[in-house]
Amino acid sequence: MPKDSVPRPTLQRLPAYLQLLKRMQQSGATNVSCNDIAGELSLNPVSVRKDLAAVSSSGGRPKIGYVLDTLILDVEKYLGYARTHQAVLVGVGHLGGALLAYPGFAAYGVEILAAFDHSRTLIGSRIAGKPILDVANISQWCRNHRIEIGVLTVPASAAQSACDALIAGGVRGIWNFAPTHLRVPRGILVQSEDMAIPLAMLSKHLEQPEYE
Repeated sequence: MPKDSVPRPTLQRLPAYLQLLKRMQQSGATNVSCNDIAGELSLNPVSVRKDLAAVSSSGGRPKIGYVLDTLILDVEKYLGYARTHQAVLVGVGHLGGALLAYPGFAAYGVEILAAFDHSRTLIGSRIAGKPILDVANISQWCRNHRIEIGVLTVPASAAQSACDALIAGGVRGIWNFAPTHLRVPRGILVQSEDMAIPLAMLSKHLEQPEYE
């Protein structure tokens, strides 16, 4: 299977594989099998085998499995973690501020360079070393700094205009935390985090009777 035709479900599982592989690496393991991964993540071994075959450069060996270090590098390379992608954040509220201060994005090949807001009390300040800039300057700033990813932590009413400004600045990927659907041109990827969905699932689960 060509690397650029990996199905979306496979792409969604790869980060979970990578986290598990790194934990195994830290524990001293040198090899890993598809059955090991499937067992740890409660997945079908056949699905895991197909997923890894699509991204691995060397393939697994019978009774030995994959060389852990090589497989980690292959998954990171496929996901783009081997190259740093420049990002900006729009909307410096509680969630936006927390994301700016989060130190773990570097492990996923993402660096947030700056944030944008309309608040005059925030513009000109810094959070975790990141400058807070005037939201009116998003497009030009993104274009000048070749920004690839935009993180939206704005209210739903402001999300589409912020998205449009990011795209006008050359941004090709939007990570959207606003509870609204965004309209984007072909070739722009929007990854929305709708917190209502997992919360609804948890609430529904808690309403079900317990089974002994």
